[in-house]
Amino acid sequence: MRTIAFFTLLLLSTGLSLQAAAPKTKTYPANDTSAVRIVGRTLTQPEDGSVRFDWSGTYAETRLDGRELRLRLSDSRKSYFDVTVDGKPAGKFKAAGKDTVVTVVRDLPRGIHDISIRKRTEGETGMTTFHEFILPRGGSLTATQPRSRFIEIIGNSLSAGFGTEGLDRSEPFTPENENCNLAYSTIIPRYFDADYAIIAHSGRGAVRNYGDPLRISKEGSMRRKYRQTLDEDTLHHWGFTAYRPDLVIINLGANDFSTEPHPYRSEFVGAYSEILGTIIDRYGSDIKILCVIPYAISAPVESYYDEAAARHPGHDIRIIRMPQDYINATTDRGAVWHPNYNGQRKMAMLLIPYISTMMDWPLTDAAVK
Repeated sequence: MRTIAFFTLLLLSTGLSLQAAAPKTKTYPANDTSAVRIVGRTLTQPEDGSVRFDWSGTYAETRLDGRELRLRLSDSRKSYFDVTVDGKPAGKFKAAGKDTVVTVVRDLPRGIHDISIRKRTEGETGMTTFHEFILPRGGSLTATQPRSRFIEIIGNSLSAGFGTEGLDRSEPFTPENENCNLAYSTIIPRYFDADYAIIAHSGRGAVRNYGDPLRISKEGSMRRKYRQTLDEDTLHHWGFTAYRPDLVIINLGANDFSTEPHPYRSEFVGAYSEILGTIIDRYGSDIKILCVIPYAISAPVESYYDEAAARHPGHDIRIIRMPQDYINATTDRGAVWHPNYNGQRKMAMLLIPYISTMMDWPLTDAAVK
C-alpha cells in the first residue's frame, strides 16, 4: 500500500496523471467471414483479403461491439451504399477512387449494434472492392448468422432500382437516384426476412437488349450475364456454390420487346429456357422458380413463357403476369418513367401473396417497405 501511495504522489508531483490507455485501432480483412458476412456474388482476393463485387444490392452485415466503424475500399467509378444501424436507416456514402477510407458509423451508444452496408447502384456505375474494416476506437466485429430463407432475383432496371429516388418521371437518370434498396427485389426479401442476391442490369433482356438494332444481342444479354461472377467482368464464371436459394424470381422480357426488331418466338423461348436450364442444373431439380411477365410488355407473348417453362417438365416453374395499369402514370413514377418507391412497393405487394402460397411462407403483420 505504501509503495502504491508513493508512486501516485510521484506522478502527481511530476505533472502526470493516471489515465486509461487509449483503445488501439483494430482491423479485419474484408474476407474475414468470422467478422463480416458479405452476401451476393463476390470475388475474393486471397493474396490481400479483399472482396470485389458490382451487382446491385450486394450487402455486408456485421455485429459491432464498439462506437465507430470505418471501411477501406476502392471503386472503378462511383458506387453508392446505404447504411442501417439496428435495422434503422443511418445514412449513405459514396465509394470512389483507389484505397480510400469512409466512416460507416460513428459516435454510437456503447454496446452491440447490427450494421448493414448495402449497395444501391448497379455494376455499370462502378465495381467496388472492400479491403478492410477498421475500428479506430477499438471493439470487435462478429459476423451475423445467415437467414433461414434465400431469394435470388434475375432482372433488368426494375430489379436494379433504376430511378427509384427520382422525384418525377421526366427526371433524367443519375447514379444518385438509383437505389435497389427501394425496389421490389429487396422489399420482398425484407418482408419474408430472407437473404437475397440480385443479378440485374438495366436495359438487358433475356436475348435482346434495349434499343439493339439486332434481334439477338451479340453480348451482354442476361442469358450470358447470369453465368458471370461480376456484372462488368466476363472472365470470371460463377460457381453457384456460395449460396443455394429457396426461390429464384426471373423478371425479364421488357427490353426484349420494348423496341423493334423483336426477337422471334424461337429466339426468346430458347434464351429464356437456357436461363431456366442453368438454374435447374446448378441449384437442383427441386428449385422453385417464379417467372414474372413484366407490365411493360405490350406484345402478346404470354405463350412464349409457357413454352419456355414447358421445356422443363416436372419442375416447379410458375408464371405470373403483372397488369399493365396497376402503376399510376404520375405518382408511381421516378426517373425516366421507371417505378419510384411507391410503384416498387405495389410490385412487391402484388407478388408477396403469390410467393406466400408458392413457398408456404406465411403472411405476417410486417410492413411492406
